[in-house]
Amino acid sequence: MRTTILVFLAGILFLPLQITAQQLSTKEMKQLEFRHIGPVGNRLISVTGVPEDPMTYYVGAASGGIWKTVDGGIHWKPVFDKQRVHSIGALALAPSEPEVVYAGTGESFIRSNVSIGNGVWRSTDGGSTWKHLGL
Repeated sequence: MRTTILVFLAGILFLPLQITAQQLSTKEMKQLEFRHIGPVGNRLISVTGVPEDPMTYYVGAASGGIWKTVDGGIHWKPVFDKQRVHSIGALALAPSEPEVVYAGTGESFIRSNVSIGNGVWRSTDGGSTWKHLGL
């Protein structure tokens, strides 16, 4: 009885995936490829996106600053390279204005090679310029 219930539940959970895969033609399936979706060479710690714009995201790296994409991850642009700190532990967007980005610097995961930060930074123009707010 318990096995029957588990098989039934597994079928319900995977049913949407099966329907989606069946709806794709062989030609469409062959076009799908694995791809790298983040900036190369970084250990990403934080990510945030614009709720009204599913193509715009920011990621913060342990050793590589902040990167921004406006095309859903196809291309990434570094937007924090001019600052004197490179480790980003937290990112957030202001709920009232998605162009306002907050960055907490310093690595948030303790490791043998932890990168220190120097407080919180804010951009009011989507990452083009940054102001140090303090610790």
